[in-house]
Amino acid sequence: MANDTLEGNLRRVPRQVNRHSTLLDAVEGTLADFLAAQIAALDAVDPALGGMARTTRDLVLAGGKRLRPTFAYWGWRGATGPGEPIDPVLPALAALELMHTFALVHDDVMDESATRRGRPTAHRLFAGQHTRAGRLGDPGRFGTTAAILVGDLCLVWADQLLARTPLSTATLFAVRSRYDRMRVEAVAGQYLDVLGESSPQEWSAERALLVARLKTASYTVQRPLQFGLALAGPVDPDLDDAFCRYGQLVGEAFQLRDDLLGVYGDPAVTGKPADDDLRAGKPTTLLLLARQLAPELALNPAGAVNPADSSGGLTPRLITETGAPAMVEEMIQERVATAVTILADLPIHGDARTALTELAVRATQRPA
Repeated sequence: MANDTLEGNLRRVPRQVNRHSTLLDAVEGTLADFLAAQIAALDAVDPALGGMARTTRDLVLAGGKRLRPTFAYWGWRGATGPGEPIDPVLPALAALELMHTFALVHDDVMDESATRRGRPTAHRLFAGQHTRAGRLGDPGRFGTTAAILVGDLCLVWADQLLARTPLSTATLFAVRSRYDRMRVEAVAGQYLDVLGESSPQEWSAERALLVARLKTASYTVQRPLQFGLALAGPVDPDLDDAFCRYGQLVGEAFQLRDDLLGVYGDPAVTGKPADDDLRAGKPTTLLLLARQLAPELALNPAGAVNPADSSGGLTPRLITETGAPAMVEEMIQERVATAVTILADLPIHGDARTALTELAVRATQRPA
């Protein structure tokens, strides 16, 4: 009966019609339309569910770089050319942003993060709602539980939105294979990331790069680009392989920049607290290189990197003195340069080559 209610309300809610002037406007509009229908459907079942859906909508639409749909778009556009209308593939592009919200919400729960994009994280939002409503029980536990459910809901919604893309059976299989691989790799990378925090003494810079490859490169650049290429129809294996190599390089560089921002970033710009990686003892490539270069930067008895405080543990200044940040900067530059070289001879449209070249730089030289 509940499913009938949901489906009936989805059919009755009219789609908002907007003229989108840019890719990001188009993705935002698609998300807003889809989420408005989901909110109406859940509201009809129970007002509390509508409230949860509105909080979820706010998390999805709270900004962000929208890199995943952007890379997917240029993977698609590189194969189709500028004359192909974008409307049919918008649901697929926007679905990547719902998957991204799923990953962010769960990541913030695991990291116990207080802020994301300069705003309270999902579990903090729900804990605050619990407190203000005067409900029974522990607000923190309620917030964590609600956030996990919201992340799960976003993953389901991503599937539903992707299913609205009009694709042939063959194209659908190709798109889904990349989408599913992206999700598996993101989960695998996240598990290794969590494992690394509990056993940093067993980690190496090479293993940290593997985590970056799975957790970040795969679902930020590499697979979205291949996902977009698959949306265009029959896939050229050589182009698919080139996009795979470009995506891995740019994705790794993106994570290496994140490692630097996690230590040196301005919270007013990044929207996240400073020194989070140091306090958590996260074995990033930056911190592991620093430890290799200066073995005296030891681990504390619990196995984690010493916190960044007056106890003599790792601090931004000490890390800088090891030379590790300069090495990471060089790693970023090398990866971007190689990725741009890969683009040079690809049989893609010129506007896509230019855009992907600019994206490789913009995604890895960002301040947040």
